[in-house]
Amino acid sequence: MIRPEQVWLAVEPVDMRMGIDGLSLQIQQALGRSPCDGTAYAFRNRSGNRIKLLVWDGTGVWLCVRRLHQGRFTWPRSTDAVCTLSAAEWQWLIQGVDWRRLQAKPQDAWQV
Repeated sequence: MIRPEQVWLAVEPVDMRMGIDGLSLQIQQALGRSPCDGTAYAFRNRSGNRIKLLVWDGTGVWLCVRRLHQGRFTWPRSTDAVCTLSAAEWQWLIQGVDWRRLQAKPQDAWQV
């Protein structure tokens, strides 16, 4: 199993028919990064139930696919093209759990 230390999420959905070359080009053009920098890059489909992960390991490229049979992956909504996740947040995301809850802070106005 691939366990990346850092994952960059492409915020905008992509066509899941894209392979290694198409996703590498997306990383270069849309995200302005190098697909061979050792970082993992994750992409999702429009409906949010499939993701693809592209990882360069120094000798080749891994392209992994995950599909949820029920529910959707929790994906950021941002004006930025990319969002980074820690290894722990990534593990929550691929299980279909809302990884944003790991960093949830109590509201200042909350009262009992």
